[in-house]
Amino acid sequence: MGHGGNVIAELTTGHREVDGLFERVEALPVGDKQRRKPADEVTIELVRHSVAEEMYLYPAVREHVEGGDGIADKELSDHAAVEQRLKELEGLEADDPQFDHLAAKLKLEVSEHVRDEESGLFALLAAACTPEGLDEPGDKVRTAKKMAPTRPHPSAPDTPPCNKLLGPGTGLADRARDLVTGRGKN
Repeated sequence: MGHGGNVIAELTTGHREVDGLFERVEALPVGDKQRRKPADEVTIELVRHSVAEEMYLYPAVREHVEGGDGIADKELSDHAAVEQRLKELEGLEADDPQFDHLAAKLKLEVSEHVRDEESGLFALLAAACTPEGLDEPGDKVRTAKKMAPTRPHPSAPDTPPCNKLLGPGTGLADRARDLVTGRGKN
């Protein structure tokens, strides 16, 4: 989306956008086939956001925050669970009885992850870095989101350097597929 500012401001804005996308899903009646479109938008944004965090936020946490390896590993584990849930949701029609159950479970998992990041990880990173030190990963996150995949790939690597090498190619293939199918278009 590209909002300017440091990595914490960028990712917090992304979290609010995902909240808004979940609200769009929930605004439609349970079982309504139209829920597929906003659910796809949730998936697109969550995958892009997660890939950007994996490429630039978590390496910064590992480098600058005391105990950062454990924190980053926990966040990556959260991402893996969310990505698996996204993959399951992607395979369901919006009127499938499991769709709403999975969407609700996904929202809960994402909300818990966001709460952990915003109440803990972001404060630790802000205390460990200068304001300027937070700007560079913010710029990189914005760039990464533009090139990131738009579909869940649970078996894809989630740590550098492999994710930085494979992510853009996978993203290109996903965006081409989205273009052909019209997925993610308003």
